Amino acid sequence: MYLGRLAELAPAESLYAEPRHPYTKALLHAVPEPAHALQRAKTRMPLAGKIPSPANPPAGCRFRKRCPLTQTICDHEMLAWRQIGQSVVACHLA
Repeated sequence: MYLGRLAELAPAESLYAEPRHPYTKALLHAVPEPAHALQRAKTRMPLAGKIPSPANPPAGCRFRKRCPLTQTICDHEMLAWRQIGQSVVACHLA
C-alpha cells in the first residue's frame, strides 16, 4: 500500500518470488538480510524524491513521483487493476 492505495495483491510465495509493482520491489529490497555477507551483496534500490503528502496525493499514480519507471500516462491516469501471473497490480508498466 502506498499513500492509502493498494499497489499489488498476490499470494505470499509469488509476491516474494516475483514482485511486479515498482513499489513492492523497492519494499522487498529494503528488508535487511540476517547475514552480513548477504546484506552487502544485496542490490540496493533507493527511491528518489520526497514522499508526497497523504492529505494531497498527486494526480494519476500516487507512486509516480518516486517511481523509476514512470511515464507520461502515469501523470494523469491511475490504473485500477491488471492481472499479471498470480499478481494483481495497479501499474501501467509492471
